[in-house]
Amino acid sequence: MKTFYDVIVVGGGPAGSWAAKHAAEGGASVLLLEKDREIGLPVRCAEGVGLDGLKEQIPEFPKSWIAQVIDGAIIVAPDGREVEAYSGEKGVVLHRKLFDAGLAQRASEAGAEVVTKANVHGLLMKNSQVCGVKVQHLGESYEIQSSIVIGADGIESRVGRWASIKTQTPFAEMESCAQMTLSNLDIDPTRVIFWIGKDIAPGGYFWLFPKGPGTANVGLGISGKFTKDKKAIHYLKSFIEKKYSSASILTIVAGGVPSGPQLNELVGNGLMLVGDAAHHTDPLSGGGIINALIGGKMAGEVAAESITKKDVTKKQLSRYQKQWEKQKKKELQLAYRIKNIIHEFKDEDFNKIADVVLELPLEKRTNTELFKVALRKYPKLILDMATMWIRSK
Repeated sequence: MKTFYDVIVVGGGPAGSWAAKHAAEGGASVLLLEKDREIGLPVRCAEGVGLDGLKEQIPEFPKSWIAQVIDGAIIVAPDGREVEAYSGEKGVVLHRKLFDAGLAQRASEAGAEVVTKANVHGLLMKNSQVCGVKVQHLGESYEIQSSIVIGADGIESRVGRWASIKTQTPFAEMESCAQMTLSNLDIDPTRVIFWIGKDIAPGGYFWLFPKGPGTANVGLGISGKFTKDKKAIHYLKSFIEKKYSSASILTIVAGGVPSGPQLNELVGNGLMLVGDAAHHTDPLSGGGIINALIGGKMAGEVAAESITKKDVTKKQLSRYQKQWEKQKKKELQLAYRIKNIIHEFKDEDFNKIADVVLELPLEKRTNTELFKVALRKYPKLILDMATMWIRSK
């Protein structure tokens, strides 16, 4: 590692690698630091994304990144009835290890220097300006200077906190998640399955994402306010024992996902936050991969532009936040509002929604139609949406 880079990216997930790639393509000298020994591990993700969204961000990618193509979804109501849904869009379940490593490789090919097992433990500051990082690598300590630091270090971002940005997530706005990768399953590998109900996943949902014939990621996410008496891992164990008792457990992971609003501040003098560090996860679904790519690209391009202009002030770097909010703010605000409303639904409400949806032909069981059914249950949501839209203008 050199002693100075234009841009240092902390975190080698999708947001970090994509920010590093686009900053390097813009002519900046870039260092990407990842604390784990191997990019892509451990996998803390259900690994599912929409195929169209993925192609929009990465038009060409190797087939090896894809574990399984998904053609549809099944939603299981609290009373056990299965509702087959139709989106009109294919999905994919990724090999996240290969996907993340591939993104980092593209960053490297663009000119970024990638270093693993590099633990960033502090920022270098000068006159309230971020100007580098303190890092430990293979038993040695280094201070590496830079014009910009991009924090892509996940939820509760330490990089953000060190720069006095409030990154903490309220307990009630944090999804507690647990997942097992199971084999020896009797499943349709082309269908994802979602279970809902207070006894299965209060304030959240249970999922099954196939990774091929007989293998799938099976897990759940529940609101932090429901974990006082029973943890996510206990809900997971109970479900597996009841539903898939003959399966083999290949992996077990647990973690948190921010499900609240995005941070008010995404930038500072010499600093930018992306991905989970910026709370760019969809509050309703918990998905964050596509948003990480979108935000990473924006941050990387603005970083390179700022280096060219020799202006890394908060005002200049705010161009990134403005671009992000123009494209994604309304969408995520709406998802947050819907999430809070759905958390108030009782099991009988979901069962009634299933009654209505099951009367529809399959081709009409789209996300839009499901939302219309929810509106009949909660008409005030229409007014809330209109008010939110006006305020965001």
